[in-house]
Amino acid sequence: MRKIVLAASMAGTALTLAACGDTSDVPSDVETMEPVEQIETYPDAVDVVANASTASAEELVAVEGVSQELADAIVAGQPYDDVIALNTVLLANGTEEEAAMVLENVFVPVNLNTATAEQIALIPGMTDRMVGEFLEYQPYENMDEFDREIGKYVDEDEVARLRRYVTL
Repeated sequence: MRKIVLAASMAGTALTLAACGDTSDVPSDVETMEPVEQIETYPDAVDVVANASTASAEELVAVEGVSQELADAIVAGQPYDDVIALNTVLLANGTEEEAAMVLENVFVPVNLNTATAEQIALIPGMTDRMVGEFLEYQPYENMDEFDREIGKYVDEDEVARLRRYVTL
């Protein structure tokens, strides 16, 4: 009998607590909030490098340091034979520092197997030593080989960053 009384009192308590969640006593003049639309974000978006040979003027203007005039100049030169040709356009429209800043996010991928020292040197953050290391391992069989060989000199994050600027 005690078990039945205990179960009944617990059930009553549960019903009382559930009733506390009733919103019928909320004044009708209180506005309810509409659900916020989920905005899709791309956390790695800053890691994306626009290909100067294929990017539209609209895509280029969205890149930091690229004005409408520069975007138009870049598009007018498409497609680019290599990053040197892109750099020539950038230098014709700004300073060396401005060109270097744009190259961080707008680039013509460097083919690892045919690249010259001058092309590799335009990869943002490249040092003379790393230019030599890139050239030493030519030709590359695949990107795994690139990761392995260049990974001897820099950490995984830097290898991943460098991969944004190269192709086979």
